[in-house]
Amino acid sequence: MPNLALELGKQSASLGVRSVYGEQQDVDGVRVIPVAISWSGFGAGEDPERGSGGGGGGVAIPVGAYIRRGDDLRFDPNLVSLVAVGIPFVWVAGRALSRIIRALKR
Repeated sequence: MPNLALELGKQSASLGVRSVYGEQQDVDGVRVIPVAISWSGFGAGEDPERGSGGGGGGVAIPVGAYIRRGDDLRFDPNLVSLVAVGIPFVWVAGRALSRIIRALKR
């Protein structure tokens, strides 16, 4: 039986920016380079008596794209995704700031 962890690792190569956007594109002299945040996790196990099994998953969030026209390079964000990704950071920063202020008042 092939090693399940190795097989899952090979399949994880398809996750990421390519699964969200595809490859970079050149259209009328404008190059579009996609940007995404992605992560994945996998696990597998084998037991001689019970058999083997494995599973995993991944997430890829489209963040935006770099647009290149000649020498000009700019980032065009996907605002909905940036807000969704930014909410946890804002929550953590607010929580930390409130604790710092509370500690300074003592």
